[in-house]
Amino acid sequence: MINVPEVKIGVVAVSRDCFPESLSAGRRERLISAYNEKYRDGAVYECPICILESEIHMMQALDDIKKEGCNALCVYLGNFGPEISETMLAQKFDGPAMFIGAAEEEDLIDGRGDAFCGMLNASYNLSLRNVRAYIPEQPIGNAGQCADMLHDFIPIARAILGLKSLKVISFGPRPLNFFACNAPVKPFYDLGVEVEENSELDLFEAFKNHENDSRIQDIAADMAAELGEGNTMPNMLPRLAQYEITLLDWIGEHKGSCDYVVLSGKCWPAFQTQFEFVPCYVNSRLTGRGIPVSCEVDLYGALSEYIGQCISDDIVTLLDINNTIPDSLYREDILGTYDYRQNEVFMGFHCGNTCSQKLVSHRMNYQRIMARSLPVEVTNGTLEGDIIPGDITFYRLQSTAQGTLRAYVAQGEVLPAATRSFGSAGVFAIPEMDRFYRHVLIEGHFPHHGAVAFGHFGKELYDVFKLIGVDPTQIGFNHPAGNLYPTENPFA
Repeated sequence: MINVPEVKIGVVAVSRDCFPESLSAGRRERLISAYNEKYRDGAVYECPICILESEIHMMQALDDIKKEGCNALCVYLGNFGPEISETMLAQKFDGPAMFIGAAEEEDLIDGRGDAFCGMLNASYNLSLRNVRAYIPEQPIGNAGQCADMLHDFIPIARAILGLKSLKVISFGPRPLNFFACNAPVKPFYDLGVEVEENSELDLFEAFKNHENDSRIQDIAADMAAELGEGNTMPNMLPRLAQYEITLLDWIGEHKGSCDYVVLSGKCWPAFQTQFEFVPCYVNSRLTGRGIPVSCEVDLYGALSEYIGQCISDDIVTLLDINNTIPDSLYREDILGTYDYRQNEVFMGFHCGNTCSQKLVSHRMNYQRIMARSLPVEVTNGTLEGDIIPGDITFYRLQSTAQGTLRAYVAQGEVLPAATRSFGSAGVFAIPEMDRFYRHVLIEGHFPHHGAVAFGHFGKELYDVFKLIGVDPTQIGFNHPAGNLYPTENPFA
């Protein structure tokens, strides 16, 4: 994917001075060997300068991994470790850090390392320094297990690094009667994310300035090739191409000091009458290229999409948690075939913003909802199709009106059932969805938009949300049956 950081982890082994340095040295070598044998992706650098035992060693190691271009850090406790200098390294390192440690081997006399104990001291000292470090659920392991932990850290580090240099560019205020996507801006700055808010008029002026742009023909041809048999409105492609070029040029001119960009646009009601199309298909194309675009000026939706893109290293989408499944559809396509109650199944929908690569089939159409009150010809430009079946994670990061971050994560799947509907839509199934809907989504005052990552990434998303400072009590998830939510009526 474009628009995401490349992660390079510097592995620094540490040793307490009353333990044999050779323990950490040998275990570090076996860790790196195991990683390179299993993954072969060049994402890990072995810091050879020293086994870190002191603040002097810490400065040497810090200088070395910076020179090697490392943007993430792994502090590896080959033995108990020096809690001061090892946590000082994480504090001074400008990037995400993880702490893992070596499990014991056969020799429990001179070969015992006690990293199991040392991790407790490391955690305590990280807290003293107000350093948020990633510590896996089971942070002590053998070389192969620690290699897996390193690999699991890559998408988490990619998301943290991406947020540190991200700009959210928006166009227009939220549509009337659409406070559901309320976006207090202060938490963006707390995360290190820049926000650039523009008027729809600014965008319209830029669009008009791109009339007769020499690139329009080539972009329109690329659109036609992507749409294939779904190119039902070929006369629309030049205007859509003009809009795509406008957005890409805006990104290039307004990225500023940031490395990565997402967009959030107002797509109704005046957009259609002035631009004379809807932006859904263009939004889907940019999202497919790695530049998520959220609908309806949903800044936190765009931010959520970007986090999921960094985690999954894949295309994401943003959907309404939209409607229930009719009895007939449930009986014909789900009951007896899939182990879901009807209340665990719902339809995720948006007008036509999901990338063609994530649709079973696709075709360009008009925006049926807007066409109820506007001329059909100004609502053209959606990408319709059923979303591909398979594992998904539904999630969102959101601020309350008071500026407190909260989030939710739920794993499930898209079922291979025809939606019999319109837009970009899918039949989603999430275990215990009915209870999750009531006691997380409604009780937590989350808006109707949810981001979708294609695959199960709950573990990584949960850890990212914790690392960026979301209180774990404010991260909702779908509780299993019998595990009550704090607000759930036990007698219901």
